[in-house]
Formats: sequence, structure tokens, C-alpha cells
Amino acid sequence: MKMLALFIGVNLMVGIFFGPLMIFYGPIPSLRQMALGSLMVSRHDFIAQWFLSPEKIQEILGQPLEDLRSNPNMGVQLAFANGKGSDRIEVEDIQGKRFTGKVMIIHDPKRVKVALSSKMGEAGETVPEIATHEGAVAAINGGGFIDPNGQGNGAYPDGVTVSKGQFISVIQEDQKENIVGLTKKGILIVGRYSARELRNMDVSDVVTFGPALVINGKPTITQGDGGYGIAPRTAIGQKADGSIIFMTIDGRQVGSIGATLREVQDLMIQYGAVTSGNLDGGASTTMVYNGKVINQPSSVFGIRYIPTAFVVMPSKRI
Repeated sequence: MKMLALFIGVNLMVGIFFGPLMIFYGPIPSLRQMALGSLMVSRHDFIAQWFLSPEKIQEILGQPLEDLRSNPNMGVQLAFANGKGSDRIEVEDIQGKRFTGKVMIIHDPKRVKVALSSKMGEAGETVPEIATHEGAVAAINGGGFIDPNGQGNGAYPDGVTVSKGQFISVIQEDQKENIVGLTKKGILIVGRYSARELRNMDVSDVVTFGPALVINGKPTITQGDGGYGIAPRTAIGQKADGSIIFMTIDGRQVGSIGATLREVQDLMIQYGAVTSGNLDGGASTTMVYNGKVINQPSSVFGIRYIPTAFVVMPSKRI
């Protein structure tokens, strides 16, 4: 038994030491990009900097880290400002070579908010449950969540969370996170920001997730498929006229196995997005409209419990 334990221990130590070297310096570029992408959208990006220089990270990602953020002053013309068609919500089916999904266009961006589970800190809720208690007409799942006990109940949002102007959770004031959010003027922002920076940007609603897909009208993924393989996806975007785009891609099922991040990015650009960010996907991917789930969530255990959702509130116009 002692020899077996020693053998296992030695192999673990070898794996811990040589594993990162094989990932970051090995012969498989897709594995390197996937691992780096995973670290950069988490709070563990410092690990990548132990092994790679900023220049090398830039080379692999194809863009400097500090450029991975949108400019809220880029000149989005808000649709509701002209009073034409801003009450409209449009829903379309989308289809790719190996996936199906839904796209929703919300013409008034100020109707979109981040809503929370009513049991925050104890348990999450499903997207339809959050939509119901908010009185929302539509919703998609939002940011990631912490699962300390492996229970998957969605009780605690990860990173920075802001709902209707209130900062709900912050890990560290100066820790940069991949966020997706909206300013009080209805401008979508994506990229790496700290809570301190967000407090100075007049934000109203924020969740932590990523990566950014479209920044200032340009795609962020220019090499490879984005590094996360094929999966169910949820994303949000904004057109130049201010309209908000909700997008879900079904996956892990017959007829729709999922999409890569690059495919979602390209779809967002096709729909006119000048800004777009990836949201929590996988089993969390859910879209609700008029009280009904209109996509096909992948979890065999039912709709996933989550802490946050992007919701569309009823129009205030008469």
C-alpha cells in the first residue's frame, strides 16, 4: 500500500509540474488557446501570467488584454430616442449546420435589466421563475455562479453583479472581471472591468461572464473557434440603433449539438451587433417569452437554477 501511495503521489506531482508546461508550451495550439481562454474569463488569469508573457498572451488571444473592452461612447444611436418601433420585440428561429436556436430583438434597450433569484444566498431560480416574479415579458439566463458545495443550486453569483443600479456582489474592487452589462442610458458594455471602474461608468446592470465576442464593431475571435468547443450557448448583443439582441443556441441533443463561440460571434455580426458578450451557456441556456420557455434547454434534470437573468420589462408606453 505504501508503494502504491508513493507511486500515485509521485505521478500527481509530475502532473502538477509538467501539466501546465505541456498545455502552454506543448504541440497542441487548440488546447493552449482553450486553457488560456478559460483562465482569462475566470479570476485565475494570473496563472497564465506565471507561464506566459503579456506579449505571448496577446499573440494567442489575438488582441491585447487591455483592448478587450467596449467603448460606451462609440456612438450607438438608441432606438427609443426617436420613438419609432421601440416597443417591439421580435423572435426568430436560427439554424446552423449542427444547431438550432432563437434570436430575440428588443428595440428599447432600457427595458433590459439584470434580475436576481428571489432566494439569493439560499438558492437560485429558473429563468421562467425569475421572469415571473419580475413581471418580465422575456428573459435569458445571465452570469456565472459559485458552487462551493457542488450542489449546483445557483445561490451565489460569481464576480461583480449589479441589478437596477445596486451593486449586489463584488469580489475585489480592483480585480478585473469579464463582464457584460448595461449603462443607465441603455448602452451595452462588455470586456474586462473592475468594480471600481464600473462604479464610475454609470452602470445599471452587470453580470460576470465572457468572453467578449464583438467590441466596437469588430470580432474578437479571429483565429480558431474561440477555444471552448461546441456547446449550448447564450449571448447578448447590441446593434448600432441601440436594439438589444438575445441569442440562445440549443445543444447536447439530437438535431442540435451546439455551437462554437466563433459561430455565435459570427451570428451576432450577421444580426448587426456592434457589441456582444458571451453569457453562461451549457445547461443554463434558457430563453423565455410571454411566460413560456421557447428554446430547448439541455439539462435532463430540468431547467437549471441560476442566480441572475437578463429580463425584458413591460413597456411603459400607453
